[in-house]
Amino acid sequence: MARPLALSKRIGIVGVGMQVPSKVLTNQELERTVETSDEWIRTRTGIRERRIVEPGMATSDLAVPAARQAVKSAGLHGKDLDLIIVATTSPDMMFPSTACLVQRELGAKSAVCFDLSAACSGSVFAIITAWHYLLGGQYKRALVIGAEVLSNYIDWTDRSTCVLFGDGAGACVMTPVARGGILATDMGSDGTAADLLYMPGGGSKYPPSHASVDQRLHFLRMNGGEIFRLAVRGMADSVQAVLKAAHRKPEQLECCIPHQANIRIIEAVAKRTGLPMERMFVNVDRYGNTSAASNLIALYEAAQEGRIQHGDLVVLVAFGAGLTWGSVLLEW
Repeated sequence: MARPLALSKRIGIVGVGMQVPSKVLTNQELERTVETSDEWIRTRTGIRERRIVEPGMATSDLAVPAARQAVKSAGLHGKDLDLIIVATTSPDMMFPSTACLVQRELGAKSAVCFDLSAACSGSVFAIITAWHYLLGGQYKRALVIGAEVLSNYIDWTDRSTCVLFGDGAGACVMTPVARGGILATDMGSDGTAADLLYMPGGGSKYPPSHASVDQRLHFLRMNGGEIFRLAVRGMADSVQAVLKAAHRKPEQLECCIPHQANIRIIEAVAKRTGLPMERMFVNVDRYGNTSAASNLIALYEAAQEGRIQHGDLVVLVAFGAGLTWGSVLLEW
């Protein structure tokens, strides 16, 4: 259900940052390890390359520099933060939260910290969660991070999934603002379709063991065809919901920042919402699907490239395992 923002108080994004590994894995390199081709990958997904961490790097190693950049661009310091939320499905460890590890590195001693798991919808869910905390007034400055090291959970012999995903982190700082900010939000979930995209091993149902490793339970599994269909419908409907809640029309949107999963999904969402492709921000060709990091990496690059300007109407929309979906409409 889309929720419009109460006009008496506005919360906006005042700083952004990103970090991706330096190592680039191209389609041509994948051709040498799995039965696929650069042409097949590009025509079906739009992906040319993705970033992959070096051995030993963890999610927090990407989250921290992205966070530092966002905090600096907001004109703040770590000590100024009240709240840190990290959206991830690949935390450094089961506990403590990756958010607490980020807090330690930033010196954000006053911040309340926790992780949020909503797969590829993670950044959008985390932004909406922080928005609610800030609206309550107890917290003033929130840091939201989407960060993933998915390469550790990919079966590199499975050509249906290994070509899709990459590693990275994006971050934003949210505070009360005098004008603009978040105008409406929308979130949804459907657990009846949980088995379309999941990783069975590693939790309490299939804890790590010789058997779970032998059965390859610690790798991502996906029904790509069904996910494609549901992702298009879920994201398009969510965009329409926030526009309706804020009494805006699609033609008023300057930029749509969709989850970067597949160029065909993005094109289908554009068509279904009546948005021209030139208003859809796309960087899936360079990073692949970075899951919870996707929207915030794209938001950072859109801002850096001048694709969004002060006063522009922008929507972030995502869809992920759960199933989950959501969108945020904001005035930049």
